[in-house]
Amino acid sequence: MYEVLVQQSCMTDEATDDGSSGQSPTDRNERERRRASMRETARREAEAGAARADPDERARRAAAIERTRNAAETTWTDLLPSSEAAGTVGRDDADGAGGPGVTRRQVLGALGVAGLGAAGTATVADTATAASGDLVAFQYFHETWPTITDNLSKVADKGYDAVWIQAPQQSDLTWEDQDGRNDPPLGYQPVDFTTFDSEFGTEADLQTLVDTAHSEGLEVYFDCVMNHMATGYDYDFPRFSYDDFHHDVGSIDDYDDDHQVEHGELLGLPDLAQYESSTSDYVRGELMNYMEKMASFDADGYRYDAVKHVEEKYWRDYANPKADELGMKRVGEVFSGSVDYVQTYADTGMDAFDYPLYFVLDSVFEYGDMSRLAGAGLVAQDPWHARPFVQNHDEGAPSQYHLAHAFVLTIEGFPMVYNLYPNAILDDSDVNNMVWVRKNLCGGETYFRHTSYDLAIYERYNNLLVGLNNDGSSTKTQNVYTSWANTTLHDYSGSMGDVTTDANGYVDVTVPAEDWVFYAPY
Repeated sequence: MYEVLVQQSCMTDEATDDGSSGQSPTDRNERERRRASMRETARREAEAGAARADPDERARRAAAIERTRNAAETTWTDLLPSSEAAGTVGRDDADGAGGPGVTRRQVLGALGVAGLGAAGTATVADTATAASGDLVAFQYFHETWPTITDNLSKVADKGYDAVWIQAPQQSDLTWEDQDGRNDPPLGYQPVDFTTFDSEFGTEADLQTLVDTAHSEGLEVYFDCVMNHMATGYDYDFPRFSYDDFHHDVGSIDDYDDDHQVEHGELLGLPDLAQYESSTSDYVRGELMNYMEKMASFDADGYRYDAVKHVEEKYWRDYANPKADELGMKRVGEVFSGSVDYVQTYADTGMDAFDYPLYFVLDSVFEYGDMSRLAGAGLVAQDPWHARPFVQNHDEGAPSQYHLAHAFVLTIEGFPMVYNLYPNAILDDSDVNNMVWVRKNLCGGETYFRHTSYDLAIYERYNNLLVGLNNDGSSTKTQNVYTSWANTTLHDYSGSMGDVTTDANGYVDVTVPAEDWVFYAPY
């Protein structure tokens, strides 16, 4: 359950195994071997659609999801406006005509509003005709708090709604310990959860960052590391000692084994015992205090690190209720290629980074099969809790970097944008245009109007028509149905000229080689 692309994630996957300032070739090779094992497991899940290796656990999860879906089917009419209660639950096919109707997916969103799920939208009708303008966040890593603070006006000016910053608590490793800008990333080997003076700056610096972000209209998410502590301390920390950790597994050798994943030492990092220790009540109490301290800075949310390495019930029974109590949003790093597996953690009351989607687009945007995009990822099943991304500090971007962003920044969900060098992407005119399109033109449910190996065309209903061509040498043209009749559409990417739909809503969409188009009415 980690995120994917050229940089590395907030999980402990990037941390050194020995906690020392130097990284020997042996240490690095072992770390890469373990990372490769985790990624291979996640990719197998993405390809096979398996929730877990254990058939009983997989069946339990499937039953839970089916109960939710059945509840949606039996109660949806009670949630609809009276004018729509007689409607049908349905959705266009790729080339069909007609309006969107009300889909089961929309009902699940309405169930969230009714208190039967997590956050959703105002009404079922609203999900079908959402106003233009979707949210987008910026992962701002690898800089000190003062440096980030000085650049927040630029982030806001580009149209972003939120920033996610590294874990603020006192941690092991310094800037000098890094073998490159992100090797390993800082903040993921905690030492003391009660002190937020760190390599990034002082507590006063952190407060200034949050206050400045809010003055610029930006929310701030703090990375929140509750699975483990730093290596090299022999289980002796200011607030934790030997009995506060799991000792029954050691290193994680099998990522299909739940017990190893939840009790093992991820990349050699001491695993906190939220359960199954005589001191687990104390451990959970310290973690709740950690969450409270973060909230005291007037932060807006948490990015939970290494979610699947802590028992699911911890998030359901402790962390998420505490976040609700504190008025904090949250998004979890659930490193898995299985939609159902990630959905299980979202159902505990958090958003989740869409790793299942990442593993698909990481292949598709290497000149792969574009038809795989239709229905891919958590975002296709539960866009209200999906956080799509092209890359993060754990994983790298595919070679068709801009095409991947054109997709992620025009689909549903709440995407996150990242680059190892923040100003590099803030100054990227193509990405900036995509963010503008998202903020001004996106909205509504996604309807794939055409997919083939090289070409995908989809509509954000009645708002935006997107065409993506990953053929490196050939322009592609396809006649597709849209929700507009006799309407002139402008390409806001600047690649092509205007087109006009016919009386039945059909139009020819032409996309240049390895390029994209963003069509919408004037």
